[in-house]
Order: sequence, then C-alpha cells, then structure tokens
Amino acid sequence: MSRERTYSWEDPKVFADAAAGLAGLDFLNLIGSGELPVVPAGATTNILPVAVGDGWAEFEMQPEEWHYNPIGSVHGGMIAGLADSALGCAVHTKLPAGVGYTSLDLNIRFTRAANLDSGLLRCRAEVVTIGRRTATAEARVLDGDGRVVAHASTTCLLLR
Repeated sequence: MSRERTYSWEDPKVFADAAAGLAGLDFLNLIGSGELPVVPAGATTNILPVAVGDGWAEFEMQPEEWHYNPIGSVHGGMIAGLADSALGCAVHTKLPAGVGYTSLDLNIRFTRAANLDSGLLRCRAEVVTIGRRTATAEARVLDGDGRVVAHASTTCLLLR
C-alpha cells in the first residue's frame, strides 16, 4: 500500500546570512526560539533541535515509517544524522562569530534497533575538546525508555 508525504522548507540562504555574523550559540538560539525557521535538513528528516547550551546540544527524532530500511527498522543513516546534528551543533555553540566548522569524521556504534515502538529518539551531545583547529564531541542516542540506541563521536575542523 503506497503512502505519501509532503513538506516544505525555507531558503537555505536565510541561515547562511544569519550565521555569518553571529556566535554559534546565539545563532542556534534563534533557531530554537523560532525566530529562524526549521533548517531544510530538519524539515526533510524530522530531526529537530530541542535545546542548546554552552558546549552541548540536544536533538530529537520521532521514528516514522519513512525512516525505515528494508528490514523494518529505522535506517542507521537516520540515527547517524540525528547524532551528527547534535554533535555538530554542540561544537557550534562554542564558536565565536565568523568561525565555522565541518565534520572531519563521525564514528557511531549502534547498540539496538529502533522502530515505531522505540518512542521518541533523543540525542545529547557534549563537546569534549576544543582547540584552535579542531574540536571533538561525544553523544548518546536514547529511545523513549532511556535505553542507548547508539553512541557516537566526531572531530570537527574549525574554519577560522
């Protein structure tokens, strides 16, 4: 039985223009407050920010059928996307205006399958180290019962 999904997103230039002149935490708080809309990737995946603070970020994703892989569970790439969003934004909270970042690596270890019965998936990431050229962060993805679905780490290149 065929299913259908429609959604809309905002022009990515809105975010690029706003991010250029703001410290990372200020920029992310504008998204969280609704002063900036949901980013296009979030609209597409339904991976959404929950809260951010100095050196940490939390994102969530409600598993949906359209997140599924062919064997009936949430595709690992979707869970990796959830972790990557939280990890990158945790690093972003520590950056001053004019400094960007990009992921150098993403390491993820899956510990259990996620599906519609898993409940809301939530990921909290925290910065471990931040230097002049790189930053690292770690995260855990938890299901609705607080069980670890995956844990991840990243190294980000800081673009000064």
